[in-house]
Amino acid sequence: MKNRMMKLMLAGAGAAVLMMGAAAVQAEETETEVVTEAAEEAEEEDEENYDTGDASKDNPRNQDDIGENELLVVSFGTSFNDNRVATIGAIENVMEEAFPDFSVRRGFTAQIIIDHVKDRDGEVIDNFTEALDRAVANGVKNLVVQPTHLMNGLEYTDVENELAEYADSFEKVVLGKPLLTSDEDFKIVEKAITEWTAEYDDGETAIVFMGHGTEADSNEVYGKMQDLLTEDGYANYFVGTVEASPSLEDVLAKVQEGDYKKVILEPLMIVAGDHANNDMAGDEDGAWKKTFEDAGYEVTTLLRGLGENEEIQGLLIEHAREAMEEMDAQ
Repeated sequence: MKNRMMKLMLAGAGAAVLMMGAAAVQAEETETEVVTEAAEEAEEEDEENYDTGDASKDNPRNQDDIGENELLVVSFGTSFNDNRVATIGAIENVMEEAFPDFSVRRGFTAQIIIDHVKDRDGEVIDNFTEALDRAVANGVKNLVVQPTHLMNGLEYTDVENELAEYADSFEKVVLGKPLLTSDEDFKIVEKAITEWTAEYDDGETAIVFMGHGTEADSNEVYGKMQDLLTEDGYANYFVGTVEASPSLEDVLAKVQEGDYKKVILEPLMIVAGDHANNDMAGDEDGAWKKTFEDAGYEVTTLLRGLGENEEIQGLLIEHAREAMEEMDAQ
């Protein structure tokens, strides 16, 4: 009996030692993971050794004293300060001029961008929820939300769903349409981007627009834009995406079917942020610029977002106006 008790005690002690050892290993692994993660974050910060501009020139439009009428401009956002002013800021400014009876405010949907700008530059930008809560706290009665999103994709749907939760917080609330909604919208955007790049359309230059791409069915807007350009005789224009179809490989294959010597790269995005500066204009393997250069082309990158274009700004104003007309009819 004593021997049996002794064996059980020893077995229990051995199990305890094993558990303590496992716990120590797990603690060491956890500590290693934390240190590694912190090191990776520090490395990422060190890698951002480029100047994105002066954040103090940007108006975050997070002020109170809104009044009864608010036009909330919702964007994905960008951490590139100068480009944020030139694109999103420019859109907000023309909205303010077009609708003087409405206070124009900002909301971003990308929390990672909001956090990055705050940590790096000290600029505070409302996310969509914060912007809606600010409107409620300020006693806004009539709320118009105008997204700058390119299409009715996943993010636009998220905006639509969250806004529905606030429907009872205002007397009237409406959501404007994204940039590319109707056939007329496509025509307007086609005119805007072809006139913007007309000086490069010399027959020996391929003009390539890079969109973001999405897993949603709305990704079809890129193919539709390509079809429209082709049908209207813009044979030297090509549209591709970073994360969907048509891919970089698809676009390169199309360009190689022609007798082009040069390539112009420009983002088909509201902003010229991280995707434009790195995925499009970067010098690393996989970047569009390097890929076309490796294929033998002379490449020029145009780092400007659609938000800088006056016709694009005008189209978003028109969508906001349509939303206001819908609100008046309620």
